[in-house]
Amino acid sequence: MPRYFFNTRIGETLIPDPEGEELRDPDHAWEVARATIRQILQEEGKEPGLLSASLEVTDEVGEIVLEFPFSEALEIPDEPQSRH
Repeated sequence: MPRYFFNTRIGETLIPDPEGEELRDPDHAWEVARATIRQILQEEGKEPGLLSASLEVTDEVGEIVLEFPFSEALEIPDEPQSRH
């Protein structure tokens, strides 16, 4: 399985994820990124500027797979809403 790294960018500062995580594909990395951001916001939500931060998810060679702004993690519902 590919390894993805969840690096946190706050302004010009990049906090690297040295270990990464083995995940099945980029969609799974997106799900983990959203859950990680929500956990950070729950634990550290009072930190100024945190909503302007983002996770830069990279693959094993350092290519950015996705950039996930913290603010967007709050806008996406956990589950699709049912009409029934």
